[in-house]
Amino acid sequence: MPRFSVIVPAYKVQAYLSPCLDSVLSQSYGDLELIAVDDRSPDACGAIIDEFAARDPRVKPLHLAENQGLGPARNAGMAEASGDYLVFLDGDDTLTPDALRAVADRIEETGEPDVLVYDYARTYWDGRTVRNQLTAPLTERGPAPFRLADRPGLLRVLMVAWNKAYRREFVEEHGFAFPPGYYEDTPWTFPVLMTAGSIATLDRVCVHYRQRRQGSILGTTSARHFDLFEQYDRVFAYVAQRPELARWRPELFRRMIDHYAVVFTRRGRLPRGSHGAFLRRARAHCRRHRVPGAGLRLRHTLVRHGLHRTFRMLRLVSAGRRRARKSGVKLVRALRSGALRLHYRVQLRLPLRDDRAVFAAAWGRCDPGALEEAFRTHAPHVRTAWVARPEWRHPLPPGPRRLRPGTAAYFSALARSKYLVNDAGFGRGLRKRPGQVFVQTQRGTPLKHMGLDLQERPAAARDTDFGELLRDVDRWDFVLSGNRHSTLTWERVFPGGYTTLEYGCPRNDVLQRATPADVARERESLGLPEGTVAILYAPTYRDHVRTQRPLLDLERIARRLGPRFVILARPHPAHGGSLGAGPRIIDVGDHPSVEALCLASDALVTDYSSLMFDYAVLDRPIVVHTGDREAYEASRGTYFDLCASPPGPVARGEDELIDIFVGGHWRGSRSARLRAVFRERFCPYDDGHAAERVVRRVVLGETEGLPQFVPPADRRPVPSAASVALSRTPPATVPQPSGPRPVTDSR
Repeated sequence: MPRFSVIVPAYKVQAYLSPCLDSVLSQSYGDLELIAVDDRSPDACGAIIDEFAARDPRVKPLHLAENQGLGPARNAGMAEASGDYLVFLDGDDTLTPDALRAVADRIEETGEPDVLVYDYARTYWDGRTVRNQLTAPLTERGPAPFRLADRPGLLRVLMVAWNKAYRREFVEEHGFAFPPGYYEDTPWTFPVLMTAGSIATLDRVCVHYRQRRQGSILGTTSARHFDLFEQYDRVFAYVAQRPELARWRPELFRRMIDHYAVVFTRRGRLPRGSHGAFLRRARAHCRRHRVPGAGLRLRHTLVRHGLHRTFRMLRLVSAGRRRARKSGVKLVRALRSGALRLHYRVQLRLPLRDDRAVFAAAWGRCDPGALEEAFRTHAPHVRTAWVARPEWRHPLPPGPRRLRPGTAAYFSALARSKYLVNDAGFGRGLRKRPGQVFVQTQRGTPLKHMGLDLQERPAAARDTDFGELLRDVDRWDFVLSGNRHSTLTWERVFPGGYTTLEYGCPRNDVLQRATPADVARERESLGLPEGTVAILYAPTYRDHVRTQRPLLDLERIARRLGPRFVILARPHPAHGGSLGAGPRIIDVGDHPSVEALCLASDALVTDYSSLMFDYAVLDRPIVVHTGDREAYEASRGTYFDLCASPPGPVARGEDELIDIFVGGHWRGSRSARLRAVFRERFCPYDDGHAAERVVRRVVLGETEGLPQFVPPADRRPVPSAASVALSRTPPATVPQPSGPRPVTDSR
């Protein structure tokens, strides 16, 4: 008996059916059966289902003799199901990676509830993915499982069958089935939730709900939208037969009127000329199922009384108000923008302030943040300000003044501050004045192609305006570099008249100056148990794929490595979302400081992220995963062969990565030798004084007497918690690498 029976009805979805079925069969949790129901589809759906069944024994093909509709097709699939839980998925939608594993874990955690409700996201033809906005009922804190009476807000979550998992014995015990017609989910979902003895929720997107441009049932103009009335008749008939459910009638009545209002107002659903008849049917329905005392809003009253013309008139008035409001907003914005431009021009004519500096960064604080601290330490006469948008999530130190982009204070600071520091740019509106000093920090050591080299990489360049890029380069006075490789690369891909300061990366100063107390504090803040090995997993962004999906199954890796290991999952700032979840996986995507994560961890696993160059400063193990090397090289390209000059072992697949850690090769002598060569090449100046050198050179004008560089071999970076624990272990009990040597690519 499988854990899940995934039921997929298919009718006229041949273009989407293969991705749908693939999303089920590729789940990391494979204890399932896939019941694919061909609802007598006139296209290739039946053939596609048979092809999948021939390849995978978990697929049960079911071909109906005649087209019956979505509800009866699901019923046919349920009749063949043998799994513990039923999961429904429409033929044009997909399960997200690892969704079934998350569902299975939550079911086990909450004691086998009758129903588990999970989240979804809408996916659009242009690549946008928008998560469901009504997530509050899924994120409420409290005991689980529970009954609907404990969280009635669940009735406001989209009433569909495919965002829930149902215990099959519960469904069979109560005889639940889908009716024919449109809106078949309505008389299924309401009764199921009201009857369930135990419900649990999962705050995770498990389904991608495809928003098709054309062809979807709800987007089709048809008189069958009138089926909605019969479906609510079925809901109220179910409640009438069960007096214990009478308490739900007021809420059902409100949900019903809301549903009618949505169908009535959505353009393209009801045929032309049928809107009046729809409201008259709605009025009769409201009288039939009316609940005295149910709180009603204005549109409820209009639907209830069938005031068709009044409804449409108010809609027109409301639309007119919205248009007037938008026009007013545009006018106000235009006036404000003109006033700010005038203000900026006036400020540009005022004298520069030699004691002012403005800092900004695209993600986190990085090099500009480290320089801002150095300004306050070594040039305290300079007052600093930090540009931060309203959505800025990272805490700012108490020193700098906060500037919001687009404000008068922001433009005043740009116009009159002598020093401008950024790792990106301040936008096209910036007019650099004579006497202003622009310090471009960049974003670490470049491995992937940057600047003008992206002209030959359209997937990575996207809409880059290279002419504007070069105009921005012409504003730079100083560019920071951490090594000779960076210097040569920047001067070629960003050609300009600036001066390169090959002083090291300021953001790495904190790594070199950290103490064991700092490491202990950061690990404690993350809740890392003593004695565990923390692996920081930080992949880079893939320009060539629309949906950023993790290449590694972190849950599987954590299980294979055992309880001693904990994974800190850090997606790229442009990635968003999560890389995985599990008992030994900590999502640190929102952590404000990647430097703190480096200090707390014992090893780094990455692919092509420039974080490897920063992490090498700590002289801690680095493992490189190159699972999609060919695709990445083709789309973005790299400046050197990482497999030939790696900072540690190289794993070409997930199993090789697991073997590297299980066998102990991640911290072996060969790993240390590779890392030493890598540090000598890419971290020659990261000795903890990079920011000081920049401030003394740029602000104080010192060219002599700058802090001498400390060679990598003479530095003593703070050891990781795991290395300290290992050094305290008696020699006789030190674990030795065992098993076959993992395959690594070190050509």
